[in-house]
Amino acid sequence: MALCVGIAGGTGSGKTTLSRYLAGNLEEFRVRVIHMDKFYRELRPRTIAPLSGQEYEDFNHPDALDLEAVGRELREALEEEDIVLIEGFLLFAVKELVDRLDYKIFVDCPSDERLARRLGKFKSGKYTQEETVREYLELVRPRHDSWVEPTRWQADLVLNGSLPTAKGGEMLLEWIRFKAAQPMPRSI
Repeated sequence: MALCVGIAGGTGSGKTTLSRYLAGNLEEFRVRVIHMDKFYRELRPRTIAPLSGQEYEDFNHPDALDLEAVGRELREALEEEDIVLIEGFLLFAVKELVDRLDYKIFVDCPSDERLARRLGKFKSGKYTQEETVREYLELVRPRHDSWVEPTRWQADLVLNGSLPTAKGGEMLLEWIRFKAAQPMPRSI
């Protein structure tokens, strides 16, 4: 049975970067990375921002995810791999997934830095910089405050997402290697 490590934190905090770093440095193991943002439903909830009245497609709520598909992928990975890294900003908000994690990491990053990263990520997309900032302020940040920030207390380790990935990543690699080398009894 695989060692299962969950990585949560706000949008743009560095979860994907950390999971890629870890997977790329664990070549001696069979590793699967599950990115929860690959499991959005086609029909997502819509919400209206309270101050502007702007309607948004809400990617920032657990109902936007196909949690059954995430669960199936996780169960399959736990049977087939040595290590499973699952990352998503809503990961710790879903009890059924949290219960399967052997180790929980929260990547903490200030909101202004997360916004700057979001702007860089979406600069060539379908939204203007102004639209990206407005959506962040009206929807993403409030949803972070409701669904992500309150879950950080569940983490076994909080990493500073402002630092280079290798700073906390090296320590995590050693811990993961140590744990993955031990038998992991688990019932699915």
